[in-house]
Amino acid sequence: MHRISFWLGIIALMFSGCAIAAAQFSAEDLKQQVADTERAFAKTMADRNHAAFATYIADDAIFFAGKRPLRGREEIVKEWKPFYDEATPPFSWAPESVEVLASGNLALSTGPVKSPEGKEVATFTSIWRLDASGKWKIIFDKGNNACNCTVPPKSPVTQ
Repeated sequence: MHRISFWLGIIALMFSGCAIAAAQFSAEDLKQQVADTERAFAKTMADRNHAAFATYIADDAIFFAGKRPLRGREEIVKEWKPFYDEATPPFSWAPESVEVLASGNLALSTGPVKSPEGKEVATFTSIWRLDASGKWKIIFDKGNNACNCTVPPKSPVTQ
């Protein structure tokens, strides 16, 4: 029983560090941190720096790509390596919108993915978690093809 209490205490300390770090910043500051982190993450593609890309991925991350999700940092980094092998980036991305939970430890960023010619070809949605060191790490990522719709789709908000 004492071992369980000990480990629960350790886990609580690990997560309380995130809450303390997040509590030091306003909601706008946290949004800016996440947007800046997303831009730095995207810059790894522009810089052709696969090793730097890997530093933004949480160990337990899941990326949705193709027919099956990529699970864990190791698999994601391996599967994304070919995107970094060419001399020029095959795509770029940048956040347009960022939201952070009131707790300050989870955030969502979303925005366009563009071809080398600057055409929007997809959108991305990423979920970030503030780790105990105070660094934002991506835990979920999902890309979607860009819509070539001529009429905006209906949404629950606009119906």
